[in-house]
Amino acid sequence: MNMPELPALRPQRINTTALSLGILAVIAVGFVLKVAQGVVIPLLIAWLLSYLLAPVVTFLVRRLRFPAPLAVAGVVMLLLLASWGAGLVIHQRLLAFAKAFPAYQVKLSALYAYYGSELNVPSSVLKDLDLTAQIGPLVLRTSRFFIAFITNAILVMIFLVFMLLAKPFANEKLRAAFTPERADTLIALTNTISRQISAYLGALFVISLVTGLLVWGVLAWIGVEFAFTWGLLAFVLNFVPTLGSIVASIPPVLMALAQHAPDIWPAVGVAAALFVIQQTLGNFIAPKIYGDRLNLSPVVILLFLVFWGWLWGVTGALLAVPIAAAIQIALAHIPALAPLAVLMGSGKRYAKKNPPPENRTAEERPAHRE
Repeated sequence: MNMPELPALRPQRINTTALSLGILAVIAVGFVLKVAQGVVIPLLIAWLLSYLLAPVVTFLVRRLRFPAPLAVAGVVMLLLLASWGAGLVIHQRLLAFAKAFPAYQVKLSALYAYYGSELNVPSSVLKDLDLTAQIGPLVLRTSRFFIAFITNAILVMIFLVFMLLAKPFANEKLRAAFTPERADTLIALTNTISRQISAYLGALFVISLVTGLLVWGVLAWIGVEFAFTWGLLAFVLNFVPTLGSIVASIPPVLMALAQHAPDIWPAVGVAAALFVIQQTLGNFIAPKIYGDRLNLSPVVILLFLVFWGWLWGVTGALLAVPIAAAIQIALAHIPALAPLAVLMGSGKRYAKKNPPPENRTAEERPAHRE
C-alpha cells in the first residue's frame, strides 16, 4: 500500500533584523534592571505600596477632610516607623539564633552521622544532604537583607510620597495627554492593575499574618525553641509563593531534631503540624480569599520566581508575582498580545465558561442530529 505523499513544506522567512533587535532589547533591559536595581527595586516596592495605601489616603482626605499632603505624610511616616521596628525585631531575633546555633549544629551533625551509618549512606552523599552547615549563613544573610531593606526604605518612602500625591490627578493627565479612546483604555488598564494587585496584596498580607501566628502558636505549644523567630520567618517567606512555605518549614524541624535527638518523633510532629497549616491555608482558605484576583498559571509563577529571584535575589522573589500579574493585565488590554495573557492564566475561568462535553448538562450539550 503506497502512502500518500505529503506536500512539501515551504521554508518560512525569518526577519533576522527584527529577531536580532528583539534579542538585543531583552539583553539591554536585563542589563539595565541588574545594574540599576538600587533604584528600580525601591521604585517597584513604592509602586506596590501605593496600591495598598491609596485607599487609606483617599479615606483620610475625602471622609475626614485631611489635607492631602498631611494625609500622605502621616501614612508614610507610620509605615516607615512600622517597617523600621519590624526589621529591627527580625534582625535581633535572627542574630540571637545565629549565636545559639553552633550548639545545635553539633547535635544535628552527630544525628546525621548516626543515621547515615545505620542506613549505609555514603559519606559524600551525607555531606551533600547535611543542611546544618547552611542554616547559620542563611540566617545571617536573611538578617543582612532586612538591614539593607531598612536602609533602602528612605528611597522607597520618597518615591511613595510622590506617587501618592500624584494618584488623584493621574486620570486627568491621561485624558489631557491622549485621545479619548486611548485615554479610556489606559485608565481601564491602570484601574484593573490597581484593583487586582491591591486586593491580592491585602489578602496575601492577611494570610501571611495568620500563617505566622499559627506557626508561632503551634511551635510554642510543642516546645520548640525560638518559636517566635520561626513564626516571623513563616510570615515573611509566605509572601514568596510555594517555595517560601517550604523553606520556612525547614529550620523549625531541624530545631526540633536538635532539641530532642536522638528521638525524631517531636520533629515528625512539627513537620506534620506545619504541613497541615500550610496545606489548609494554601489550598483551602487562600483560594477562597483570592478567588480570580490572581489568574496566573503555576508554571508562570514558577518561571517568574526563578527569573526575578536570579536577577534580584530575595527581593526579586517577593516582587515576582505582582510583576507577573501586572504584565498579564497589560497584555490583556493589547488586542495583538491578548492571547499571551490567556496563556499566562490558570485556565480555571475558561474551564468554567466552556466545560468539557462529559461535564456538560443535557441543556448545554449540542443537539444530536441523525
